[in-house]
Amino acid sequence: MRCAALLLSLLLAPFAAADLWNDGPYVLHEAEGSQAYWVCASQLITQAMDVGETIASPCLGEQTTVRLNADNPLAPDRLPAVPHWAAISDIHGQAGIFMQLLRAQGMVDAAGNWAWGEGVLVIAGDIFDRGPTVTEALWQVYRLEQQARAAGGAVQFVLGNHETMLLRGDLRYIHPKYQAVAQLIGRSYDQLYGTDTELGRWLRSRATVFQLGDTVFLHGGLHPELAAREIDLAAINQTFRRRLGASKEALAQDEEANYLFGRHGPVWYRGYFLPERASLAQVDALLARLGARRIVVGHTTQREIVSLYGGRIIGIDAGIKDGERGELLLWQDGQLWRGLMDGQRLPLLLGSDDGSAAQAAY
Repeated sequence: MRCAALLLSLLLAPFAAADLWNDGPYVLHEAEGSQAYWVCASQLITQAMDVGETIASPCLGEQTTVRLNADNPLAPDRLPAVPHWAAISDIHGQAGIFMQLLRAQGMVDAAGNWAWGEGVLVIAGDIFDRGPTVTEALWQVYRLEQQARAAGGAVQFVLGNHETMLLRGDLRYIHPKYQAVAQLIGRSYDQLYGTDTELGRWLRSRATVFQLGDTVFLHGGLHPELAAREIDLAAINQTFRRRLGASKEALAQDEEANYLFGRHGPVWYRGYFLPERASLAQVDALLARLGARRIVVGHTTQREIVSLYGGRIIGIDAGIKDGERGELLLWQDGQLWRGLMDGQRLPLLLGSDDGSAAQAAY
């Protein structure tokens, strides 16, 4: 027993004694039933949990509550247009900024509960990695999805490159907190999102490309070469779900999956922002193929939400990952707005094909 304690202390040696982590829950569906694993002040606590039951964090001062879905149906590939929607991306473990933005823009109440009725919120990838509150952000989205559905609205989380990296065991960008938590639970961090876990099952049911009315949302972008063939959003989403967690070697044996998971695929492509940039004609051809008016993407960080190609492409990664600021994109009253952390809404300016601003987007 003393040897085991010594080994654990050595494993946790890289983390300062003052780093007493709170985290969870990680809900594992085990043979004897579902168990919620919490870490409170770097001590492991477990609780039995049933579908439909609401449990609260056992950590002093923590407010996290979780109610398990009865199942995790596949996220839709498309939904019809709605009067108001919002989009945000690249939360990267900054749950506080995420919720502050939603509160400031009236989408959740003071307690963090859905308050936007039939509105639709889209999270365009990359909740994982970098920051210290990934688990909190995931459960916030999971819970808001339940509440929005009950109110006639929707929350749609589409996967980003950091979700696909994490699920295949690429842990280069995780916060040190999660190394310690995984060691306490006795699994590698990616295994805490395996197919026998609640969040792992939920993640594997999400879409990668999603169309809401005339707007397409995804993390990276769609390469212009896709305009030369049929673009089947359902088929793209099915391929991602089928191959999530596959190694690079396994993907290399599947030509379609290898392309979709690669640098020209929807979670990695940056060609609307970086050389060689897509042309306006290419973007128009792509939109025509999609039957869409605009594409909203994250992944490539800007100082603020930007509109390119005359409003055809909108980049919404506004640097939340830095832990200091953030913005979200709003469609309301027939206009696009930049929603700020202090509650302000600024009209989004259209951009020309070289990215320069022009007039209010519509």
